[in-house]
Amino acid sequence: MSIDVNAMDLLPFRRDRGSLAMGIDEALLEARVEGSIGDLVRFYQFYPSAVTLGRFQRIDASVRRDVCEREGIDITRRTTGGGTVFHDAAGEITYAVIMAVPPDLDTITRSYERICSGLVAALDVLGIEAVFSPINDVVIGTKKISGSAQTRRRGILLQHGTLLYKTDIEQMARVLNVSSEKLSDKHVASLAERVTTIERERGTTSFEDVMDALHSGFSSILGDLAKSELPPEVIERAHELENAKYTDLTYILSR
Repeated sequence: MSIDVNAMDLLPFRRDRGSLAMGIDEALLEARVEGSIGDLVRFYQFYPSAVTLGRFQRIDASVRRDVCEREGIDITRRTTGGGTVFHDAAGEITYAVIMAVPPDLDTITRSYERICSGLVAALDVLGIEAVFSPINDVVIGTKKISGSAQTRRRGILLQHGTLLYKTDIEQMARVLNVSSEKLSDKHVASLAERVTTIERERGTTSFEDVMDALHSGFSSILGDLAKSELPPEVIERAHELENAKYTDLTYILSR
């Protein structure tokens, strides 16, 4: 079932450093709250690879900073909650949905489920059977292939999340500080047993095929996606946020 909204804008695909990508998402949220733009979806990648901390995550409990420095992986902190995420520049795609919250998506759980259904539908296009796993994951069997995070301001939500299509899981395991207790809670011995990727599930898959599937999957949930552009004033504001917040060590190390 589609969300009852007008056609949503589809912004151009981008590859950005993590601090700027987070600045763009927040600048778009601000612009939507102000009413200067409409509802939208965008897809992007982090370049270079990066780690994003959830708004309330403790950095030293979540990420191995020495490994990140050695392997050239940036670290920033999201404005959304949720856990710590490794974004592989060569193997992960991030989506962001910014929209007014309709009455039937008044709860966080409902909105997570509806928007993540776009990922489930995209994977179905690729012949992969996935399901939404509350509160904010998409899984194949017992393995996670996507996680999402959300924040809301004045009736507008920003939800962004990952899709692992050929993520280097060994590098992910080196970078993220996943406790043995957390793995035990999931009844697995290693991170490799907890997560999966599109290529692990169906073999070599082109980036273009994944993007086509994402467009199809999100269209089936959000309605028609109308190609649009990123407004210059949003880019300007994104750079301001990047400099003032997303590269600021006081903010990044705030937990």
